Amino acid sequence: MKLQDTLSNSEQELDVSKKVRIYLCGVTVYDESHIGHARTIIVFDVLRKYVERKGTEVEFIQNFTDVDDKIINRAQSENTTTEEISSKYIKNYFKDFDGLNVKRATNYPKATEHIDDIIKFIEKLIGKQIAYTSKNGVYFSISKFPEYGKLSKKKIDELQSGARIEVDEAKIDPLDFAVWKFSDAEPAWDSPWGKGRPGWHIECSAMSIKYLGENFEIHGGGRDLIFPHHENEIAQSESYADSTFAKIWMHVGMVTINGEKMSKSLGNIKSIKHVLENWGANIIRLFCLSGHYSKPIDYSEELLNENLTKWRQVETCYYELIHADSENHEDVKPIIEKTSTEFNNALESDFNTHLALSAFFQLVKEANRLAAEEKLGKEDARIIKTELQRMIDILGLSIPEMTENEKKEIDNLIESREKFRKEKQFEDADKIRDKLNEMNIELIDHKERTVWMKKENIKAEN
Repeated sequence: MKLQDTLSNSEQELDVSKKVRIYLCGVTVYDESHIGHARTIIVFDVLRKYVERKGTEVEFIQNFTDVDDKIINRAQSENTTTEEISSKYIKNYFKDFDGLNVKRATNYPKATEHIDDIIKFIEKLIGKQIAYTSKNGVYFSISKFPEYGKLSKKKIDELQSGARIEVDEAKIDPLDFAVWKFSDAEPAWDSPWGKGRPGWHIECSAMSIKYLGENFEIHGGGRDLIFPHHENEIAQSESYADSTFAKIWMHVGMVTINGEKMSKSLGNIKSIKHVLENWGANIIRLFCLSGHYSKPIDYSEELLNENLTKWRQVETCYYELIHADSENHEDVKPIIEKTSTEFNNALESDFNTHLALSAFFQLVKEANRLAAEEKLGKEDARIIKTELQRMIDILGLSIPEMTENEKKEIDNLIESREKFRKEKQFEDADKIRDKLNEMNIELIDHKERTVWMKKENIKAEN
């Protein structure tokens, strides 16, 4: 399996013959998670599910940044503690991403729970004379890491002359960044250098190495983290371990809103809570996977409606396969082999979810065609459904299961409707159809019978 590596700017082989270790930079828990977070995490969720489906164990670590200036400022503005703020938004995070059908990580380390690990990490950097103490904190000296800029392809001299860097005369170099910030304000911890709190970048270096080792398979996040966050992580971690940090750096493109960057000043941030309530998990996942993961994607009602239309076709397909009961037989193996191969190849070649979805929808289209032409036999349906379910599981989509009592009630209503139709009591038959519509049940009339499908209730459609 090949993935685009930001560091080498080329496709690198991911060895799936043994355990795959992934570190994904998580959210800073001072506010609600938004559609941009959703895209990154959904992409990595599908990657993980695909690798696991191949029979490979995945150790998936995703941190929470729960000490940060933004959290401190939020706590002060709401007259509460940073712990209250971070706990609130971590709880909301799990509600959002459970709702998006994202499999929980192996571990969710928090920065505040790893202060000792961070201090030991910094002590080693100071011992190697790669970090130094100043009046404001402990800084990493970029001059001690000659390869600085290799991930972002930025040159140090250009950064020094052109970057807007906070002026701090205590630094040796303007680009040196804090690994420990002196502060008496809470939250603060004692350290060998003075009371304070860790810098953002050092948190991920310490936690990723603690859980995954000094050299693991994939380090990922949004493209906005390439510089300075991941650049600084590489500098710290490779200086600490004297070895390569992550083998593959995988970055997910940003989500724009109607062509504009999401920002609070524009008031165009779409929270996960909002999009889930209006569109549901399946439509959001299809949207997030509809473009190549490394490229930007634009959030628009038009694109979401396109995905809604496609999802209705999936629902139709799923229920046609369930209800198929004839002895008709078509040779469906060629289409299954074709779409399955295309689906796998798309994900194997730089994780192209756009092409994988094309193969998935092609299988859906073929199954619906067979059903419409009365050629979908029971055994063929069983074979198609097995492959369709595999793709659905990898993509993290979900068609809600119905209880036997719910199915029986629907079957009885349809039977009554058929009876009224035969007796030409069309008004009574229409009343039953109306009742079924209220239950989000749509009828599909065939020549000899009527089958039903349960449509997901999408608020934005109403």
